[in-house]
Amino acid sequence: MNNRIHQYFSGQSFPRTLSFPRRRESIAPISLVAVDSRLRGNDRAHGNDRKAVGNFGVRLLVSLCFLACAIAFSAVDLDKMQSLALSRYGPNTEKTVVEWRAMIETIKPLPDHKKLAAVNDFFNARIRWVEDIDNWGENDYWATPLETMARRKGDCEDFSIAKFVTLLLGGVEMDKLRITYVKAQMGGRLSKNYVAHMVLAYYPSPSADPMILDNMVDALRPASRREDLKPVFGFNSEGLWVGGSAAPATKDPGAKLSRWRDLLQRMSADGLG
Repeated sequence: MNNRIHQYFSGQSFPRTLSFPRRRESIAPISLVAVDSRLRGNDRAHGNDRKAVGNFGVRLLVSLCFLACAIAFSAVDLDKMQSLALSRYGPNTEKTVVEWRAMIETIKPLPDHKKLAAVNDFFNARIRWVEDIDNWGENDYWATPLETMARRKGDCEDFSIAKFVTLLLGGVEMDKLRITYVKAQMGGRLSKNYVAHMVLAYYPSPSADPMILDNMVDALRPASRREDLKPVFGFNSEGLWVGGSAAPATKDPGAKLSRWRDLLQRMSADGLG
């Protein structure tokens, strides 16, 4: 994501007005086909000015829906992951993975709010934000958690993927977690300048104000104190929920699937599937 986001969030005060729609039992998950149709209509209505934000959202949606299902139903071999950390990246990465595994075991018996804080702190303290082009030489690269820990840097989706996977391994229920694509407001409350961003949202109960895990803001804050974020959609392996009044523009995501399958294959090779 753009470096200006970091500059903005670092000094931002957070209004208390609720900006995230609360999750309710009556809100049903919708299919990718329905989302694609809805987003196409929005593109025709609003023109091409949202495509840069919207295409990011669709890539995020397709990628992490596959990711969520894979993590939920596949076997995990963390011994293999630790061995690969040493052989592929060296002792410093192995040390990070050892610390990561120890943290997972430590948080398993804890209440969820302590799990969230531990995982958020772990990655925000160790991983430096950087754009994909500077990290990987590509405009859009989806790193596995092992790659993120090895590089010790990543962009917003890398933080959110790593936190999501770690919380699942730490025992947080899938239906409480939503990887959430948002538009981040820059320049203050009256600004109309938004950039694509991704956070992880935790719902302690279906109708609760979700807690937001964000690589740009170290402190955990409820969505009611994050009016600067406008949710577009959030999802887990059980479905997808569209939130907020705006929807991203899109192209057919089918052509993009090979990239996401590649991510899952790399995660599996790392011991996470």
